[in-house]
Amino acid sequence: MITLNLPLNEKVIKSLKAGDQVLLNGEILTARDAAHKRIFDCIQKNRPLPVELKNQIIYYTGACPAKKGYALGSCGPTTSSRMDQYTPTLLDLGLKATIGKGDRGKCVYEAIKKHCAVYFAAIGGAGALYAKCVKSAEILAYPDLGAECIMRLSVEDFPVIVAIDYLSDSIYK
Repeated sequence: MITLNLPLNEKVIKSLKAGDQVLLNGEILTARDAAHKRIFDCIQKNRPLPVELKNQIIYYTGACPAKKGYALGSCGPTTSSRMDQYTPTLLDLGLKATIGKGDRGKCVYEAIKKHCAVYFAAIGGAGALYAKCVKSAEILAYPDLGAECIMRLSVEDFPVIVAIDYLSDSIYK
């Protein structure tokens, strides 16, 4: 098991190999389909982005409301391929990693390799476990989207697997 303190940098990303089990510590962003569409609209219209993407990680999740004693409710991963159309552009803007479930399209593999990025897989059905790893949660943008808003999560020992490494080696192949 590899423990990583965020943010990621190129040296750390290059040390990761497909199949590595990782615990993330630090801040990550959340965004799902609707937030990605809005971010992409900002890019296309040359408007300011609602969040800084450089050196960030986006977790594809839509969290449930927090239960007493928790910063966030269940927050399992959503299917990553739904964000494939946006991911290469976000990597162009400095995004360093994404977290979700399932394989990615060819365009994402190519963009990961081009930008020295990484794709982490989270375990579907483990939303309650992930909620225990979230120490704080703050809405940053698009609160009208409810569970699909963009949030900043502070996570501790957040378990993921390197699904696609910076060389485009993959656990899916």
